[in-house]
Amino acid sequence: MAGQLGHLLDASHFPPVTLGVIPFSADGRPMWTLETFTVFDDSGACRTAVSPGDSHCPERDHLYARAFDRLAGTAVYGPSGARLIASAIDVLS
Repeated sequence: MAGQLGHLLDASHFPPVTLGVIPFSADGRPMWTLETFTVFDDSGACRTAVSPGDSHCPERDHLYARAFDRLAGTAVYGPSGARLIASAIDVLS
């Protein structure tokens, strides 16, 4: 896992990448997600499906976009996010 976090830390330095980290201690966290999902700008969303063929439901895209916006509001970015990732790497190493 430390290697994966290191990769995220490296990727966070690429100009087109915005990486947000939601701290466990985040106040007012609006939700805990039960599934992973990806929002592709305005072109839609998909979730990691448990069953094949059930990963994209266009009629639910707005729900994933809303969840993303709410979670993004509790995330930290830039140097603060990088410090959280580096701290996690230190704990794991």
